[in-house]
Amino acid sequence: MNGDASAPAGGLGTTLLTACVPAVWGTTYLVTTELLPPDRPLLASLVRALPAGLILLLVGRELPRGIWWWRALVLGVLNIGAFFYLLFVAAYHLPGGVAALVGAVQPVFVLLLSAAVLGSRIRMLQVFACLLGLGGVALLVLRPDAALDAVGVSAGLLGAACMGTGVVFTKRWGKPDGVGLLTFTGWQLTAGGLVLLPVTLLDEGLPDAVTGSNLLGFSYLSIIGALIAYAVWFRGISRLPALTVSFLSLASPLAATVLGWLAVGEDLSLQQLAGAAVIVAAVVLAQPRPSRHTATAPRRSEETTTSDSVASLGGDIR
Repeated sequence: MNGDASAPAGGLGTTLLTACVPAVWGTTYLVTTELLPPDRPLLASLVRALPAGLILLLVGRELPRGIWWWRALVLGVLNIGAFFYLLFVAAYHLPGGVAALVGAVQPVFVLLLSAAVLGSRIRMLQVFACLLGLGGVALLVLRPDAALDAVGVSAGLLGAACMGTGVVFTKRWGKPDGVGLLTFTGWQLTAGGLVLLPVTLLDEGLPDAVTGSNLLGFSYLSIIGALIAYAVWFRGISRLPALTVSFLSLASPLAATVLGWLAVGEDLSLQQLAGAAVIVAAVVLAQPRPSRHTATAPRRSEETTTSDSVASLGGDIR
């Protein structure tokens, strides 16, 4: 079992690379409304997950063993199957910014679950960072004409809970020794896709026709938004504290807003710029701080090594 305490520490490079994943996921709202068939959240989720998972399984050529059959299924449902479906429901029912705001509650779920499952301590600074992040996203995306839909809001909240739970249990269980990251990612994408397959066929069925734009959107979400993005995401979970990873998800509304400005011509107000700055501040506050003992230990070790070297040198001179 891998808890927060035993996980290897990740540096700035790992944090920045992991933050690219929710930024990519922030494009989902625009891709859904502009390129995908209308009102087909199950089909969108299935096509995003299953092809990418099968590709990774073919590359890795390794299936789960023992306890990892049900663990892969649980993680696949939380991180992929249920989360994808709820994400697309929110994207179809809400404006992209509002959907991103609802999903921004994920760090709150992770903060509470980390305390219960990983034994992490809840610090006031972390609580403040959660509230600050929510406030920043609200400044970033909420407008007087923002449309709220009960189905979309509920789906966004449940999706945030699913992903938050998936992050914590991925951190708790880690991955089996000797199993590569791509193979581990493939297990979850395939499990999530297989769960979605019968539900999609029974509820939505297959579309009568698929356009070139649909194929472009599906390909982007499957290859970039799932296959590559989730491999990087799980790498980040293995190297960073669960709460840190969860806070990086706030890059999603930032990306959605910037993309709306660049692609759709939406205006960026001073309020939105202030919201972006607040989100960045929340992410920085949520980063782990080395304890005083940890910070001074290397220095003491260095001093001891230096003293030993001087003593050795003195002995050589004598």
